[in-house]
Amino acid sequence: MVKIRSKVSKPDWLKIQLPNTADYKWMHNTIRDHKLHTICTSGKCPNSAECWANGTATFMILGDICTRACKFCNVKTGKPDPVDNKEPLRIARSIQIMKLRHAVITSVDRDDLEDGGAGIWAATIEKTKELNPNTSMEVLIPDFNGLHPLIQQVMDAKPEVISHNLETVRRLTPMIRTKAKYDLSLKVLKYIAEGGMVAKSGIMLGLGETEEEVFEAMDDLLAAGVTVMTIGQYLCPSKDHLPVSEYVSPEQFEKYKTVGLEKGFKYVESGPLVRSSYHAEEHINALKK
Repeated sequence: MVKIRSKVSKPDWLKIQLPNTADYKWMHNTIRDHKLHTICTSGKCPNSAECWANGTATFMILGDICTRACKFCNVKTGKPDPVDNKEPLRIARSIQIMKLRHAVITSVDRDDLEDGGAGIWAATIEKTKELNPNTSMEVLIPDFNGLHPLIQQVMDAKPEVISHNLETVRRLTPMIRTKAKYDLSLKVLKYIAEGGMVAKSGIMLGLGETEEEVFEAMDDLLAAGVTVMTIGQYLCPSKDHLPVSEYVSPEQFEKYKTVGLEKGFKYVESGPLVRSSYHAEEHINALKK
């Protein structure tokens, strides 16, 4: 791995080309016309083109303003708007209109709410299942400050996969996450796994972590009961965010995938452009085997 300055051009393996297909254009227009909050757009995900072209999308509920200000994230931070109780139905209908086989739902952190948004979370999952009985679902949840009753509301709605990202290795967590704690995230994931749900998590590389620290994070996740892990390259959203410490080679990502599977994960998605929702439908299918 080679250390580079943040202003150096991205390597070739990080360059993507947007497809010019009817499916992609239709999905893009649908998201725009329905004024949906998707992490594909607000998070500047490099895989949005591929996912939309394949009929998959990640929705962000509870608005697009987060109460936290993590140094890696491009989602806006500040005082969120009031909760929209019509949002669960709107998301469910949008998934129906977009004819998705698999949907991923995530949210901003809502520390301003007594329930952290858990009620809207549960209602969104339930309404989505009601209107889209053949659509599988993954939810990428916040930590809900580790409060089990709030996490349980999401679990009781029965999504196929519940994901909560560790984001980085233990040593770097205080540098890039404002309120979330490494061990608290592990406790959240353990509660999910012990409740009989498929637990999934992911980390970013290129923030200054070492190989040994990545292996330690894998061990910690496995000990918490996580069975699916994603590993991707951190890409700096703007000059106001943490700079990239290094661009990790595709070969190193492949090594992490191999080691992760050897350690005991059932599925590892590892690559420079991988994000937590990348190939999410394949994760569910792999777990069925």
